[in-house]
Amino acid sequence: MTKEQQTRAEAAAFRALVAHLQQRTDVQNIDLMNLAGFCRNCLSKWYSAAAKIQDPDFDYAQAQHFVYGMSIDDWKRDHQTSASEEQMQRFEETKPQHAKISGY
Repeated sequence: MTKEQQTRAEAAAFRALVAHLQQRTDVQNIDLMNLAGFCRNCLSKWYSAAAKIQDPDFDYAQAQHFVYGMSIDDWKRDHQTSASEEQMQRFEETKPQHAKISGY
């Protein structure tokens, strides 16, 4: 596989992940963080950091809109629920394993 083919495959896999997360509105970010150590916000930050290399004017809100498929305010209104005490406790317990986001 050439470097260009690899880049295209990686981009397609990324788009598939984003589409899957947009379809799974029942899965809360806190659950993703607790199970996998990253969430839609992490993905938005990674995307924003990479996009800024190509376009310095690109901002985090644009990245969130891309990942969530809507504005973050619309997402919170339509899909986000409050985290339970148990979820927050698990979040704190798993914090050392959470994704590290450069530049944020």
